[in-house]
Amino acid sequence: MIRSMTAFARQEQQEKWGRLVWEIRSVNHRYLEIATRLPDEFRVLEPKIKAEIANKLNRGKIECNLRFMSSSDMGEEIVFNEEFAKKLIHASRDIDGLLYNPSPINSMDVLKWPGMLIGVEAETDTMREHAMSLLSITLSDLVSMRQGEGEKIKAMIEQRCNGVKEVVDRVRGVIPEIIERRRQRLMSRLEELQVQVDQSRLEQELVMLIQKLDVDEEMDRLDAHLQEVQRLVDSNEPVGRRLDFLMQELNREANTLGSKSVDVDTSRASVDLKVFIEQMREQIQNIE
Repeated sequence: MIRSMTAFARQEQQEKWGRLVWEIRSVNHRYLEIATRLPDEFRVLEPKIKAEIANKLNRGKIECNLRFMSSSDMGEEIVFNEEFAKKLIHASRDIDGLLYNPSPINSMDVLKWPGMLIGVEAETDTMREHAMSLLSITLSDLVSMRQGEGEKIKAMIEQRCNGVKEVVDRVRGVIPEIIERRRQRLMSRLEELQVQVDQSRLEQELVMLIQKLDVDEEMDRLDAHLQEVQRLVDSNEPVGRRLDFLMQELNREANTLGSKSVDVDTSRASVDLKVFIEQMREQIQNIE
């Protein structure tokens, strides 16, 4: 099952200590690039968060944002380590004596110091556990959305492949008619000129003309590439890069058909092929 690289997922969870909100955005990118925005209490989780994302996604530019709103009822009172606070303040005064322009100490800065609030560390561990659990749910939603978008892209690719197949079949059917028309035109021209023609030489010229107009090899390669495209879109592996390469190969065969064209039908077929291929290529840029 192919997956798109464009998706968005959001999950939130309310607990007695506050509310967690995860928002994950994904857009197309050549590789997997992860950017996180985390509150200070959760920055220690960044390596685990990136590992979790890399375990479920292979390509895309990922913006992973966590918001945390603290609840007003986290506790009736704030208990701090008074002895540790005194030592911290005394140490601050000693350092002030070494500075040329010391600034007054702020009580809120003291409260933010690690280990100052009693019981906060245990609460923080719980919040981090819930954050990782909620991240897993959000990623699952993101993957499901990418798969849903991938199914739409797959249907479009298969439709365009059918269009390419119809063009290939049309070219195969019209080539004998084109060769016959070219032969008749050549013979009519010779009759108008009323010149004696060496039949062996004429046959050689006709053979060269047929060889120049022969596009069976290009049509066979187009068929082979279409079969490979179908195999890839039915695969469960990331196939975006390989599909992109196949679009280049399909386009090369369409250009060859155009360069060999001496008739409006094959010229039109070359243009039709390029339109179908370009439509697929634009969508394939967004496949994981």
